[in-house]
Formats: sequence, structure tokens, C-alpha cells
Amino acid sequence: MNLKEKAKAIKIYIPALFIAMKRKDTPIAAKIIAGITVGYALSPIDVIPDFIPVLGYLDDLIILPLLAALAIKFIPDEIMEICKTEAEGMWKDGKPKKWYYAIPIIVFWILIVSLVPWKIFI
Repeated sequence: MNLKEKAKAIKIYIPALFIAMKRKDTPIAAKIIAGITVGYALSPIDVIPDFIPVLGYLDDLIILPLLAALAIKFIPDEIMEICKTEAEGMWKDGKPKKWYYAIPIIVFWILIVSLVPWKIFI
């Protein structure tokens, strides 16, 4: 599997992990790891900033697949297969079909951005 195929697989696995995270039959440890993975994938903040040449993108090529693989190991195979089939239709023309899945991430970052000045000035 070359790098392009792996990137395409990640594009399916991240939404599948989000769907698996919402299911009641997913183990709690898997939900936690899937939440961290999805949060990291959608977060604009990286461990190594992207503007650092080469190293900035290496964390996305190493950390994100490792987190996804760890989450997938914790999720039972039958649940992951169902979630992958549901996730395949989420992206249409390069945009998510269910855009409202981003709302929790947006709310989280609004809270973070509003709490930082509040802690600094109060």
C-alpha cells in the first residue's frame, strides 16, 4: 500500500471512528481513543506545527495513523466494518455530507479561545 492509498484509507477511517465513537456497543476505552484521534485529526493545533519544513507534516503522517490504528484495535471488527460502510458516503465532492459533525469540535475551540483571555486577564 503506497502513501496515496494510506491517505485515502485515513479519509475513511477518521469518519468511521467518529461514527464508532457514537455507538452504544463500542467499548468505553475505544470511545476515548477514537475521540482523541478524531479531535487530533480535526484540530488546527498539531504537536509539531506544519510551518516547520518536513517535520511539520511528519507528525500527521506518523501520529494520526498510529492513533487511528490504536483506536481500531480497541473497536470490535464487526462494529468497525459497519462504521466504515456508513463513513464511505460521508464525503461527497471533497466535502463532508454531514457537516454538523464538526459542531462539537468548533464549540470546543470556541471555549478554548474564550477561556485563555479570561484566565490571562482575570
